[in-house]
Amino acid sequence: MIWILRVALCLLFTRAGQLHFTDTKAWEAIVPPPLPARACVLLSGVFEILGGVGLLIRPRPAAYGLIALLIAVFPANIYQAVSGAKLHGFPAQPWQGWARLPLQGVLIWLVWLCR
Repeated sequence: MIWILRVALCLLFTRAGQLHFTDTKAWEAIVPPPLPARACVLLSGVFEILGGVGLLIRPRPAAYGLIALLIAVFPANIYQAVSGAKLHGFPAQPWQGWARLPLQGVLIWLVWLCR
């Protein structure tokens, strides 16, 4: 069961990380203004890919790294909810941005299970 979860999260994080490079401008929209948006998007993309692959190779350190990353990018999720910034049209409704925030905790819990 854990192996399936690791593979699923590997696919999720490596795909998300790849999108940070192929669709950088879209991701920049949800980075809070005082931060260097492009650098944050590219750096988080690198760590998403490394963490995703790491879940299959060295699960414990990769899981801790991904948890740290998920915590580090949480301000972007808050900014998206507060400002109404959109990523590919999401959130379509303001409540959706707020509803997404608890999902970060679910992701952290799933990654925690993989360690």
